[in-house]
Amino acid sequence: MAVFFDTHAHLDYAEFEADFPQILERAQAAGITRIISIGTDLESSTRAIQLAEQHDCIYAVAGWHPSNADEAPDDIRPALREFANHPKVVALGETGLDYYRLPSSQGRGTIADDELYKQKQAAIFQQQLEVAAETGLNCVIHQRGDCFEDTLAMMKPFADRVRGVFHCFAGDAAAMQRVLAMNSIVSFTGIVSFKNGQNVRDTVAATPLGKFMLETDCPFLAPIPYRGKRCEPSYVKEIAATICETKKCSTEELSTATCDTAKSFFEKLL
Repeated sequence: MAVFFDTHAHLDYAEFEADFPQILERAQAAGITRIISIGTDLESSTRAIQLAEQHDCIYAVAGWHPSNADEAPDDIRPALREFANHPKVVALGETGLDYYRLPSSQGRGTIADDELYKQKQAAIFQQQLEVAAETGLNCVIHQRGDCFEDTLAMMKPFADRVRGVFHCFAGDAAAMQRVLAMNSIVSFTGIVSFKNGQNVRDTVAATPLGKFMLETDCPFLAPIPYRGKRCEPSYVKEIAATICETKKCSTEELSTATCDTAKSFFEKLL
């Protein structure tokens, strides 16, 4: 059986509490040998690390999600430095920018409030890039809404020291090429299997093997035939099948390419 990694999962979420052992068993049965649990704030990151300590197949990413920026302390760098020293913390994040639900669009503020929210996101993103550069770790990048240009602009000064994986990538081939030009990579989710996911399949077709990874972003974005249900790491198998069909490559070729890419990007991954 070809093996794969789930490089982006939120295993600390409450959705997985009831049947966590069975989730890991199903992942193992599907050939998913490594799962990276992603932190979204300091508490979530701590939980991700605890899971990594308890299970050989799980690793952690520690950081602060941009959608939680308003709750972030002014300086998260001391905590990030401590997290980065842990042997199973393989990157920092999930960090980046998210302009999808700004306060004014949610009836929670004005355009001025939008700018303050963006500034807080940028400050937290900057801190994570700084600690990544200090500690030699890479970053898991979240970007949603009209923030691609701002995201690249913030990463550019760090491009010679920090690589990013633009997770749940849904941009076009031209955007993908700009990510690769910064020595960063992309990662694809179950969206690639959706009926309305042709744009993502087109980008997958254009992305070279060795320049992307696979992820579920579970519990979100379950692929066909599970769409609408809770996603879980075992579903990487279905994502891989769609990508093999799209790229006209074998399962073994995709396994080798994506696992090698993950090991190169997450250098502490064993």
